[in-house]
Amino acid sequence: MSVTIKDIAKLAGVSHTTVSRALNDSPLINQETKEKIRLLAAQLHYTPNYNAKSLVLDRSYNLGLFFSTLHTGTSAGFLYEAIKGVNDVIQDRYNLIVRGIDDYTSFHKVNRKSYDGIIVMSQSATDQPFIEYAAGLEIPLIVLNRQIEHVQVMNMVPDDKRGAYLIVEYLISQGHRQIAIIEGKQNFKSTQARREGYQEAMETYQVPLSLDYQQQGNYDLESGHTAMNRLLELENQPTAVFCCNDDMALGAIKAITEKQLSVPGDISVVGFDDHIFSGFMTPALTTVRRPIEQISREGAAKLLSFIESKQVEKETIFFHTELVIRESVTNITGGLQR
Repeated sequence: MSVTIKDIAKLAGVSHTTVSRALNDSPLINQETKEKIRLLAAQLHYTPNYNAKSLVLDRSYNLGLFFSTLHTGTSAGFLYEAIKGVNDVIQDRYNLIVRGIDDYTSFHKVNRKSYDGIIVMSQSATDQPFIEYAAGLEIPLIVLNRQIEHVQVMNMVPDDKRGAYLIVEYLISQGHRQIAIIEGKQNFKSTQARREGYQEAMETYQVPLSLDYQQQGNYDLESGHTAMNRLLELENQPTAVFCCNDDMALGAIKAITEKQLSVPGDISVVGFDDHIFSGFMTPALTTVRRPIEQISREGAAKLLSFIESKQVEKETIFFHTELVIRESVTNITGGLQR
């Protein structure tokens, strides 16, 4: 016969409500009591009955992690960091359901009975109707990655524009004036922010902008490779290329080496995101560290707090991006005078 919360409560000498709260890490229960109850639960091989808990507590014990899309433009590294950050926080306290918003033709299955809380990893304004729908149902909601307008929610956003500015400024400081950009997926807000950072740095230091040097990518390896090949066909090739994510930078480096050229000897290449592989490439990639895992972790912690307290905060929090200098940029003459 399976062990119940009442069995643990009897042995611990507390109410079954106290046991439930302790196992769900409620701040209402002190740490000593939590540890005592968790130890008993482990010794008795207690397994939560989520169906019974859902009926009693009116919870589904499901959390939704929704991406704008899982089809194109969502790199494996981005997906991994987002899921890892959330999963590290919720552990086994909730079931994590990962979905792409663009897979839905109707949102009616997304409701308070299905989800106790929702995290939207927003990449594009196309997910705005979904955000407005979830907010209208008053489901505890956190929106990450894209600054939201017209809806009051907890919003956590990396400063992509500043990160792009810093890495292009660094290229200029190393003497580069012929600086190309391989942009991300069209209509993604991150693409727009990184383009604006690139343009602002070029204009600030009076470096000419060339339309030939502005190539469209799609945030994947293949598009970085294809866009770099277009740049290599130019009569006046760039000396440096800013790829708007690390996946495209890897594709660009492959295209360069296929032409028997070297990075950074012939062309310098930089990326954005600082994925796990970026420091282990040859050469190690100069990039921008974008704290997606940290944002996801803090977003998940906030969401659990909202669910437990039944109080939802509504504010926008910005996270700094950081320039990470490695080996993929060479210094050429005429660098920026500081």
